[in-house]
Amino acid sequence: MSGLCGCVGYGKSIVENQQVSESIAQALTRFDHSRSQIYVDENSSLAIAASEQQLHYCHKNDFIVGIWGHAKFNNDALNQLGFSQGIASVWVDQWMNNGPSAIEGLLGEFICCLVNVKSHEVFIAVDRMGTRPLYYQILENGLLFGTSLDAVMRHPLAKDEISSQGIYDYIYFHMVPGPNTIYREPKRLLPGEYIYYKHGKLTAERYWNVQFRENEAQSFSELKQNFISLLHTSVKDAIAGYQQVGAFLSGGTDSSTIAGMLQEVTGKPAKTFSIGFDAPGYDEMDYARIAARHFSTDHHEYYVTPQDVAAAIPQIAAMFDQPFGNASAIPSFYCAQMAKKDGIELLLGGDGGDELFGGNVRYAKQYVFSLYERIPHALREKIITPFALSALSGTNINFLRKIHSYISQASIPMPHRMETYNLLTRYGYRDVFTEDFLLNVDINEPALQIDQTYHKAETATLINRMLAYDWKYTLTDNDLPKVTKACELAAVDVAYPFLNNEMVSFSEKLRPELKLKKTKLRYFFKEALRGFLPDEIITKQKHGFGLPFGVWLQENKLLQTQAADCLTDLKKRHIFRDDFIDKILGQYLYQHAGYHGTMVWLLMMLECWYKQRSK
Repeated sequence: MSGLCGCVGYGKSIVENQQVSESIAQALTRFDHSRSQIYVDENSSLAIAASEQQLHYCHKNDFIVGIWGHAKFNNDALNQLGFSQGIASVWVDQWMNNGPSAIEGLLGEFICCLVNVKSHEVFIAVDRMGTRPLYYQILENGLLFGTSLDAVMRHPLAKDEISSQGIYDYIYFHMVPGPNTIYREPKRLLPGEYIYYKHGKLTAERYWNVQFRENEAQSFSELKQNFISLLHTSVKDAIAGYQQVGAFLSGGTDSSTIAGMLQEVTGKPAKTFSIGFDAPGYDEMDYARIAARHFSTDHHEYYVTPQDVAAAIPQIAAMFDQPFGNASAIPSFYCAQMAKKDGIELLLGGDGGDELFGGNVRYAKQYVFSLYERIPHALREKIITPFALSALSGTNINFLRKIHSYISQASIPMPHRMETYNLLTRYGYRDVFTEDFLLNVDINEPALQIDQTYHKAETATLINRMLAYDWKYTLTDNDLPKVTKACELAAVDVAYPFLNNEMVSFSEKLRPELKLKKTKLRYFFKEALRGFLPDEIITKQKHGFGLPFGVWLQENKLLQTQAADCLTDLKKRHIFRDDFIDKILGQYLYQHAGYHGTMVWLLMMLECWYKQRSK
């Protein structure tokens, strides 16, 4: 588990700090066995571990700097210096000249940490898209921080009391969204944010915010040329320093684009890796094969089985340092493991394409609902909505039932309209959790959080507001940890070319109607890549990379036993109502395997996380 971890304001001796730092370094490297650097003195420590290409370390004057990830400067001259002197060394000089504002000149996917060993100042920043996590806990006389909660919890001063709110949020979101964590004390930095600890005072600031420029006019041909050039540059930058590179290939537009561009950049057949499922409605291997044939890639495939899922569950639970409910981590892991066995050092992921260019199905769906808002407010609120919700309620006529459903959902303001299918909302929180557990929970906290995030974006358009929202919840909190952790477990580095800073800036300036043209998803993206991507992939319906867990759970005895054992043990924690757990396994699952199977998975992964935590 590569990353960094450190502390200021603790230690009775260098020997004690060295012992603590070595234990922390072991937690950072327990999966990929990467190289580590450790610095300690009487009151501060820093351990950083990563592959050679992602570890940047410098001790200059009174400063220790550790940068983990793929980082570069927004200045060609500084990049040249970084190539000869090291990125960390050059960035120290920038810090001494500019202080915290020096972080504005650093681009890429990174965690940047600076410790002044004389004054015990600490500066830590995450990149603009939050591709890597950073957790911190304020101490009585110092600061504890790290990219892994498991590593942080090895420190003697770490507070490991589990947060009931964190568990509630996990069930609601299927992960614990930042800035909160599964623990009461430690917090997590948000994308484009830094913390600065000096003289016992901690300040947290955002050094970057999304800035949509929605009225900049460029011709389609100019946009297409710039876009293709950016794709080439993004892939080229991502693979710099690596000899053996491959790409995830799901058969969607994003992964197919990255695979094809990797081939163009290297001038040789790209190595691509795909996962399939022997389950109707879940397998996308045919599309992956179309892309592989189109680009003549060196293609590798593996079909995940229910037995694979059962074997990986404890490993995945151990890999994630707080409960994580995205079941696609399983196929991501097996895909990365397949690449590792083939000698791959770095995998390229297509994550971010949907969220930059308007590719998620709910964007089109919410556009359709937004049309209702064009009806004059008084007419809508005083006449149409009350009539539809009362007169059409319970109707058996299909057409009228659809009208009732449409108006019911369209009347809910954004962003809460996107949560109408939320599992916890559908079940009802009082039917899920015990009364004692709910005494320590604010059930309104998730709604307040998503409302603040949604309205924080400075944009006048629905699509851009949804994109900015998804940069936080879909990417930073969900998809990026899923892929990054799966790759760490397989001991493979990962990079995300679509999240290149220049590509993000390009998305900010792209006109909203080029992202979502009425109900046409990622309109510009697809039109710009016609002739590059196969037509079958451009026109395919959005599918996703879901694991058929619920379907398999209905018929596979091994998974059934594993689920029953996990949920039986979970009952003993008195978090969930016993009757709910009984119903979810004995009744609901057989009514709708895919829907209710998700809740079984969430509960299983929570219990598995508890068990791994105690080891």
